[in-house]
Amino acid sequence: MILEQLSIPIVLAPLAGGPSTPQLAAAVSEAGGLGFLAAGYLTAQTLAERLSQTRALTGAPIGVNVFVPGGPAEPGLAEAYAATLAADARDAGVGLGAPRFDDDDWAAKIDLLVAAPPTVVSFTFGCPGEDVISALHRAGSEVWVTVTTPAEARHAVGAGADALVLQGIEAGGHRGSFRDDPADTSDGLGLLSLLQLVRADAPDAPLVAAGGITTGAAVAAVLAAGAAAAQLGTAFLRCPEAGTADVLRKALAGTEATALTRAFTGRLARGIRNRFLVQHTAGAPVAYPEIHYVTAPLRAAARDAEDPGLVNLWAGQTHQLGVEMPAGQLARTLADQAGAALRRAAATFEGGKP
Repeated sequence: MILEQLSIPIVLAPLAGGPSTPQLAAAVSEAGGLGFLAAGYLTAQTLAERLSQTRALTGAPIGVNVFVPGGPAEPGLAEAYAATLAADARDAGVGLGAPRFDDDDWAAKIDLLVAAPPTVVSFTFGCPGEDVISALHRAGSEVWVTVTTPAEARHAVGAGADALVLQGIEAGGHRGSFRDDPADTSDGLGLLSLLQLVRADAPDAPLVAAGGITTGAAVAAVLAAGAAAAQLGTAFLRCPEAGTADVLRKALAGTEATALTRAFTGRLARGIRNRFLVQHTAGAPVAYPEIHYVTAPLRAAARDAEDPGLVNLWAGQTHQLGVEMPAGQLARTLADQAGAALRRAAATFEGGKP
């Protein structure tokens, strides 16, 4: 298992949609953690180019994250929602995109990763079939699956996953749930609760903890709770190697709270509260990726104009604790802080002084 070989227990979250870069993934891997490339929203050809660029930057292990495609939305939902966004688009001076379904170039990406296997292939939004997992295993990759409930964890273990990425409700960006339940708006499991439940249910499964981890002390906490490593995303968004939009970099340094919403993409995700989120969350249906394509021109215009009110500001609940620092230095600093926190905890338990 690669988790046993890492010199620091830090995994870079994939960060699809812009922040993921070869430079960021390589920097975390070079520091002794495991860097990830996001395949989401890319064609297989673009992914191949980024994978090649990352391998040119580091000979250390790297991972690639892939979105598992769902099915098309209920007819008419995306169109009805799009009609409610007309005023926002008019004010921004852009048209809305056409709603459409696609599978994110699924088959071509799997073929690519079988032909040019990274150390780890992880999956979000579902668990691939046993045929895909077996093909990746034969190619030499480990398979990790993102889960948000004990039931999802049991499914992934049964399908042959080598490790589970446990995503708590605190996490920024899209929920990794196998199914986006329309009734799910805020009552997901926190990371420590999820860790305890899955560890009790699957005592031998290697676990990677994700969600709201921004400090070394938080890394220490999930290690103490049974995780083999911590996966951090929001913490790396302000690194110079990240492709984070300027409007998001500025928002991350603020103290505005986060909230869950489907307003931007039609799939539940956590972002920093802004006027679009507040205005449209209640009316946004489950319709991913259809709504993602509807709002894409509006979000692009907002990024270009650095308008924080109209763009998705994906971030975890502790985003204000992030720092601006080179990614390799940040990974090593977090690991050092985690070690110090674990030593303090051990000294306290033993009745001594830290």
